[in-house]
Amino acid sequence: MSDEKIIIGITQGDVNGIGLEIIIKTFLDPQMLELCTPVVFGSQKTASYHRKALNIEDFSFNVIRDINEANPKRANLINVYDEEINIELGQQTAIGGQYAFKSLEAATQALQQNKIHALVTAPINKQNIQSDTFKFPGHTEYLDEVFDKGSSLMILMKENLRVALVTGHLPLNKVAENLSIEKIVKKLHILNKSLIQDFSIRKPKIAVLGLNPHASDNGLIGNEEQTIIIPAINKAKEENVMVYGPYAADGFFGKGSYNEFDAVLAMYHDQGLVGFKALAFGDGVNYTAGLPIVRTSPDHGTAYDIAGKGIANEQSFRNAVYSAIDICKTRKIHSEISENPLKINPIKKER
Repeated sequence: MSDEKIIIGITQGDVNGIGLEIIIKTFLDPQMLELCTPVVFGSQKTASYHRKALNIEDFSFNVIRDINEANPKRANLINVYDEEINIELGQQTAIGGQYAFKSLEAATQALQQNKIHALVTAPINKQNIQSDTFKFPGHTEYLDEVFDKGSSLMILMKENLRVALVTGHLPLNKVAENLSIEKIVKKLHILNKSLIQDFSIRKPKIAVLGLNPHASDNGLIGNEEQTIIIPAINKAKEENVMVYGPYAADGFFGKGSYNEFDAVLAMYHDQGLVGFKALAFGDGVNYTAGLPIVRTSPDHGTAYDIAGKGIANEQSFRNAVYSAIDICKTRKIHSEISENPLKINPIKKER
């Protein structure tokens, strides 16, 4: 990445949800355009429909054919499709999923071709987006398949609170069988590396949550802690990761123990996200760590119940844009230091 302003690719999400509303509200603020050059992958017709439905008159996208034409002082839009589609605000429809994927596919290709520096995704519906070309539980799994199969890690974050997941979108009755020493150790290494290169934390401290209530009470309530989680923690320690636990999830979040660590590794989706969203919902960011690319998203879904009403809060999406910018810059600095430790602060030789 050169020193030009960071180009953020943005997907429109489900056209029947709040995606375009929070995108438009975010870039109504001219200060956002000083930080990055946004490029939305969508449709001028679809965006105009949303703008009119929301009665927003003082905003328009700069429509371009190629990212090279992007105006650094405007919110830009590339037409991924030209046809006029049937938008039913607040409804889950096949069209909503079909055109959400068209946007995601085009943005992902731009990311592969290094035409954009980072990707921020608006919310999709995980059911209506399913098709012969998209058979994934969500964005994270799709991007993992495209960029580096098996290396991604979902992190929900707000300021210094970062919660990562060993397993993601799995039924609860499948979680235990999908845990292993190797998988937990791998996730710990991905998390540790991300904390260093993406957040400039030199010696990260990571907490690991148990799987069972009370972290099994020394084997009284399940044995995964003794057979899988503790051995994984010990192995990661041997491999120079500063990791502690396992901790009982309820007490860990309830007592604020997360403030003592740089990140938390939870065993499954709701174990980590219930605690996180109770503390940070509406301001949090979902970050896909572990990949060669940068992708963030807001911490909420399509919000069909308020779509088109003009009351959606854009703060989480705005924070997702901020985070993407910050991570891009931090990665660049980390890469420069790794390539030449003397490049940033060279030692002056005495004459």
